[in-house]
Amino acid sequence: MDTVRIAAIGVGYLGKHHARILAQLPGAHLVAVCDANATRAAEIAAQHGTRAVTDAASLIGDVDAVTIAAPTEAHHALAMPFLTRGIGVLVEKPMARSLAEADALIAAADASGAVLGVGHTERFNPAVQAALPFVTDPGFVEVHRLGTFPERSLDIDVVFDLMIHDIDVLLATVRSEVVGIDAVGVPVLTGRVDIANARIKFASGCTANLTASRISRDRVRKVRFFQRDQYLSIDYASQEVERFALVRQDGAMPQIVGGKLDITRDEPLRLELDDFVQAVRARRAPRVDGRQGRTALALAQRITDVMAGGQQ
Repeated sequence: MDTVRIAAIGVGYLGKHHARILAQLPGAHLVAVCDANATRAAEIAAQHGTRAVTDAASLIGDVDAVTIAAPTEAHHALAMPFLTRGIGVLVEKPMARSLAEADALIAAADASGAVLGVGHTERFNPAVQAALPFVTDPGFVEVHRLGTFPERSLDIDVVFDLMIHDIDVLLATVRSEVVGIDAVGVPVLTGRVDIANARIKFASGCTANLTASRISRDRVRKVRFFQRDQYLSIDYASQEVERFALVRQDGAMPQIVGGKLDITRDEPLRLELDDFVQAVRARRAPRVDGRQGRTALALAQRITDVMAGGQQ
């Protein structure tokens, strides 16, 4: 198809940016925005010259694809009517509130041929894309994702809310079976875990230490990879990568060389939505498909189970 007719379902804290980008994205036509809050839907629709609806199901027949940025508990119910009809769906992370719901979404997409993507935006961060070719065999990974208390829905623990971004990037780089998890989480300002730390061991020998907080004073979004003769540091927010490598030469002292990589900065969410639209046009898998979203969800669930006193 030349143009993908698309709607943004849920236009709150994040979804309003879906609508903004989709309204300007080549190859996409924003036919509507949908939100349970009629006033908010009308406001966002007016900003982008489209129509507002409050019933997502009313969009069936008018769209080739939708994006869903509603609370996690609604993902499954909102996505299923579209997937069963072969309509493409990009659902924000975490893709569902349970593995059973995630499996149902994947099965529905497989049965109808619908494109199913999951919104793990950091995979589209230009800094991550620049660093990935150099991350070949990490031995230790250190992650800090610290944010201030958010002005948005907090229906999930910080592991599913924030840490899952880094879980997805970690799984895309280490590519090894998880063999051990130690984790701790503490509720501070809400009834759910607001700050968490997880130490993950892989069969490859790699160990990753992840810290996520939504109650910090400062904003930090960084990951560092350590491997034989090489070190990489990614700053997600500034889209900067530093790479240093040990260069060995016959008959000479080894030297450390490196510095910042050249990055062409862009908005990760725009790149993600463009990839999804192009996937729907070509009927191909998006960069982060349903199965990858489920894998990240499964590891996040294992981490929260350990925090709750479960065994690994």
